[in-house]
Amino acid sequence: MRDYIKKDPWNIIEEGFDPALNRISESIFSIGNGKMGQRANFEEKYSGSSLRGSYVAGVYYPDKTRVGWWKNGYPEYFAKVLNATNWIGINVSIDGEELDLATAQVTGFKRVLNMQEGILQRSFVATLASGKQVEVQATRFTSIVDTDNAVIRYTVRALNFSGKLTFSPLLDLNVVNQDSNYDEQFWIEISRTAAQGSAAITGETKKTAFHVACAFKLALEHDGDDASYTIAPFSQEKLVGNTVNCNIEQGQSVSLIKYVAVISSLYADKATIQANAETSAAAAYSKGFATMLSEQRAAWAQKWAECDITIEGDVAAQQAIRFNILQMNQTYTGEDERLNIGPKGFTGEKYGGVTYWDTEAYCLPFYLKTADPKVARQLLVYRYKHLGRAIENAAKLGFKHGAALYPMVTINGEECHNEWEITFEEIHRNGAMSFAIYNYINHTGDVGYLAEYGLEVLIAISRFWRQRVQWSDRRNGYIMLGVTGPNEYENNVNNNWYTNLLAQWTLNYTRESLAQVKASDPERYAEIVAKTQFGGHEDEEAIWADVAAKIVLPVDAPTGVFIQHDGFMDKELLQMTAIPKGEYPIHKHWSWDRILRSCYIKQADVLQGIYTFEANYDKETIKKNFDFYEPLTVHESSLSPCIHSILASSLGYEDLAYKFYLRTARLDLDDYNHDTDDGLHITSMAGTWMSVVEGFGGVRVRQGVLHLNPSLPKQWQGYSFRITFRGSLLKVTVASNTIMIENESDLGLMLYVSGKEMRIPARQLLTVAR
Repeated sequence: MRDYIKKDPWNIIEEGFDPALNRISESIFSIGNGKMGQRANFEEKYSGSSLRGSYVAGVYYPDKTRVGWWKNGYPEYFAKVLNATNWIGINVSIDGEELDLATAQVTGFKRVLNMQEGILQRSFVATLASGKQVEVQATRFTSIVDTDNAVIRYTVRALNFSGKLTFSPLLDLNVVNQDSNYDEQFWIEISRTAAQGSAAITGETKKTAFHVACAFKLALEHDGDDASYTIAPFSQEKLVGNTVNCNIEQGQSVSLIKYVAVISSLYADKATIQANAETSAAAAYSKGFATMLSEQRAAWAQKWAECDITIEGDVAAQQAIRFNILQMNQTYTGEDERLNIGPKGFTGEKYGGVTYWDTEAYCLPFYLKTADPKVARQLLVYRYKHLGRAIENAAKLGFKHGAALYPMVTINGEECHNEWEITFEEIHRNGAMSFAIYNYINHTGDVGYLAEYGLEVLIAISRFWRQRVQWSDRRNGYIMLGVTGPNEYENNVNNNWYTNLLAQWTLNYTRESLAQVKASDPERYAEIVAKTQFGGHEDEEAIWADVAAKIVLPVDAPTGVFIQHDGFMDKELLQMTAIPKGEYPIHKHWSWDRILRSCYIKQADVLQGIYTFEANYDKETIKKNFDFYEPLTVHESSLSPCIHSILASSLGYEDLAYKFYLRTARLDLDDYNHDTDDGLHITSMAGTWMSVVEGFGGVRVRQGVLHLNPSLPKQWQGYSFRITFRGSLLKVTVASNTIMIENESDLGLMLYVSGKEMRIPARQLLTVAR
């Protein structure tokens, strides 16, 4: 754990430059706008350790899977979002001496991510080998108003000399991915141009043939009347830019403003894409820095008005939750159904930037309660559009009749995970897809989604579950062999309770949905039956009902605890406190054989199922299982602490709930797992938000009705959060003795507060005693 980020409610602050922390800070101070993202690399040249990263949404490369063996059905490639054109580069030299923070003496270094406005600022004083000193101030942001644009304002002040200052703003396509096989580069240059005050370059990805065009247009400002400039373009293979020379007097400041456009062929015709980028950069230039900044501030103010969480009396917790909310909104906006959310978002290369089940299980609840319903709907439509590929994925593994297995990892619907025990066995992800449909409809009331998209997906997933189980005479029930649950520290197990539970629930929900669509939209129902050939090869509904009724869900008779999987209770059940402190994390200190044979759990497994279907279990059942499984859980997945925090809150385990909240909330800010350098844990950030709203706030939606049951951690004086629900925007404020619910919308709402039914009219405030 590291503790070098200064605590502040609205800012992420780093003071002092430590090269050993640079890669961590490059992740933490990342910016994005849903269409592109940028790690916090320096604009000027830096010869020290750095993970350069500029990412463009939806642009990827199918890198060959590297394994020493092959099995039928194994993915042929691992998709990865590519490091794209470096658009931030502004090399700087003083009288020919290069500015490089790896070689200069650096003082007064300060880096600030202004979360309220989505702006990154950096300042420092550098003393070069010659003794010349410059003060630099840099501001940049990716616009959430003009989402093709970003802008940098880079100011240099001469402190102890007069001389020649040279800026070299550039666009560099000669980029690599840190995780590329054999150091391969993935970009082919298509075209480039450079003129006085502007430049543009277009690259094409190998194999996938995406085009990305980048362009910039420059403005120069100075605080002296006698400044003179010369600007000369330069152009060479995969690199374009300008060289800007000017005389600078001691005490004088010169600013270069770089207006940038980044456009991919997802949004522009390849024949005109570079011209489009040039036009976009010129439009940003015409708008000007001050106007773009003002619009950025206003747009973020609107976002925060819909999703902010305030915490009184705990600055570390306040800073952390806003950091997590900021990154979620920088990563995904719901504007494009072709896009999804990678576990690292736009902040690093690990996991390839591709989509996992994290989206449905963790991210969807965040967008359901903080944004227009169309944002969450787009995440579901993304999966619907990939249904054909999911059916193909299942067919590769031998499943028939339109059964679908959604991929564990994907960017285009195809499975591209490179670990066999995940690819073939971690099939609980299918259940996350089906539950997401229910979750969306339960929150939004958009029952029409079932007929439009949802039912087809549910049928295909149910067909998979029906074929994946088998009858056991010995168990007198349906069993599921050879799976991996959410606890990836056990592979190839039988009857994982969570997986079997999801299969049972999906089969029942699909039957209910069939009846609902048949009654509400018989014409569409007939279309779906014909399209899917439903019931054409067997009496599917009857068989699904039989499987759901008889699937094995093992319970330990002596304790009443749900058994994680067959044989789990035969292990030596030592609590995690038995692990020597020097052996954490165990995946870095133990052999895989030892981990598999141990009782230790990577992340919530049985408890993930209890969280998902909490309303089906009484408090005593939840308590038994939590008390049994939590002490065995090492939380070596970023997705684990939030689920435990939520359940701990519901059980009244206040200290434990707060402990897990702080761990998930500051996971990256404090580099808790020593892995922030390769990118932030974006999807677990959604879990952080869940820990507050669903955990401490006690927010649940049951049968389409909103329930609140807030608690107040003793470390906090109070807190508030905003949620949207079926057209209403509510601000919930929890204090020591009261719960205040303000309806900030024009739609009244019936809800339950601490178990009591209440109604809050439009634009009214409801106060309830705690």
